[in-house]
Amino acid sequence: MSEQSTDLRETVRRRYAAAAVKVTEGSAACCGPEPVEVDDNFGSTLYAADERDALPAEAVAASLGCGNPTAVAELRAGERVLDLGSGGGIDVLLSARRVGPTGKAYGLDMTEEMLALALANAAKAGATNVEFLKGTIEAVPLPANTIDVVISNCVINLSTDKPAVFAETFRVLRPGGRIGVSDVVADDALTPAQRAERGDYVGCIAGALSFAEYRAGLEAAGFTDVEITQTHPVADGMHSAIVRATKPVTGESPRPAGESSDACCGVNACCTPGESSADPALTVTEAKSASGCGCRH
Repeated sequence: MSEQSTDLRETVRRRYAAAAVKVTEGSAACCGPEPVEVDDNFGSTLYAADERDALPAEAVAASLGCGNPTAVAELRAGERVLDLGSGGGIDVLLSARRVGPTGKAYGLDMTEEMLALALANAAKAGATNVEFLKGTIEAVPLPANTIDVVISNCVINLSTDKPAVFAETFRVLRPGGRIGVSDVVADDALTPAQRAERGDYVGCIAGALSFAEYRAGLEAAGFTDVEITQTHPVADGMHSAIVRATKPVTGESPRPAGESSDACCGVNACCTPGESSADPALTVTEAKSASGCGCRH
C-alpha cells in the first residue's frame, strides 16, 4: 500500500473512531447519545421510523451512511449477511432481524471504537445471531463461498483499493449470492479532480467512483446483472445510489497462476476420492485451509 493510501486509511479510521467515541460519551448524558453531525443526505434519517425505534439509540446515533441497504437487499430468513464497514452496527442489527434465528449477520470494521460500540449495541438489542469482525474490506476474514448477501452503507467509496474490495466481495459470496450496497457515485463526466472539489475523501465524496467505473469494477471482479440506481443527490454531480449485482452460479474466482482448470479450493477433483493438492508443496488439507475452502473434508 502506498504512503498516500496508508495516510488516507488512517484519516478515515480516526474520523470514525471519533464518531464512535462521541456517541459512546453522549450515551452517559441525561438525554442519551448525541447523534453524529451529518446533513440530511447522510445518517439515520434515511431509515424508517419503525426501524430506528426498534434499535438501541446508540446504533441509530452512530449511523453515517448514505442509504438503507437492508431495505433493498431483499434479505430472507436463514441467509448469511456480511456488512462491509459496519460501524455502530445499525445495518447488522436490522439484517439480523430480517434473516431471523436461522440466519446470521456479520459486521466487518477496522475501527476498535466502532467495534466496541457495535458489540454493546448488539447486547442491548439482545441479538444472538450477529458477529462482529475486525479487519479491512480489502481483506475479508471469512472463507470463500460462505455468504449469501453482502451489504455496505457508504463505505466502499472510502477504500483506496476498490478492485480488492470487489474481488473479496466476490470471493466470500456463494455462487448465486448477491450484493445490495448503498454508496456515493459520481456522474461519468466528472474527473477525479472535479469530484475532489465537491468534498473530501473522508466525507465520502472525493473517493467515489463514477457510474461507469463502478460497473466496470464489479464486472471485472466477475459480477453479473449489475444495476446502479441513484436515489438522491449529495453534491453537484454526486449521488447516493443503490448498487445491486450477482455472483453467477457458474462463476469462479480468478485462479492463482499455475492452478489447473479443474481445481477447486486449491485442490484438483475436490471432494472426490481422487482429490489432490494443486500445489505439490501443500497437502490437500493445507491447500483447502489456505484458500478458505468451505469443503475441507
